Amino acid sequence: MSSTSREIGAITLLTDDVAASRSFYIDVFGVPLVYEDEVSAVFQFAATMINLLDVAAADTLFDPRPVGTHSDGARVLLTVGVDDVDAECDRLRSLGVALLNGPMDRPWGIRTASFLDPSGHVWEIAHDLPQPVG
Repeated sequence: MSSTSREIGAITLLTDDVAASRSFYIDVFGVPLVYEDEVSAVFQFAATMINLLDVAAADTLFDPRPVGTHSDGARVLLTVGVDDVDAECDRLRSLGVALLNGPMDRPWGIRTASFLDPSGHVWEIAHDLPQPVG
């Protein structure tokens, strides 16, 4: 690995339903769809692309490791910064998105809330809490 490049360019998330996940990402995140075909949809999150890939097309990416299912449990948490977690939670609820937890203040100085995408990936929204003066 080059010591000059530490930026993550793309993250691939497996999905059982590309169409439902595509719609969810458009509605919830409002980020640009930059590529799609019958087995994937790729979205641009600032400098990182999120590739939603049909689980049936994933074998060659993981071989010889088996592809797990979302019922195996959460294995990743993806965090997106927002200006106001509470306002964003209201917006998510209006879209029918159920929160896993939050909004809550974390001891490490951020306010967070979490939810699932249609394939069971855990997403967290967060903003920094004001630092105490003095």
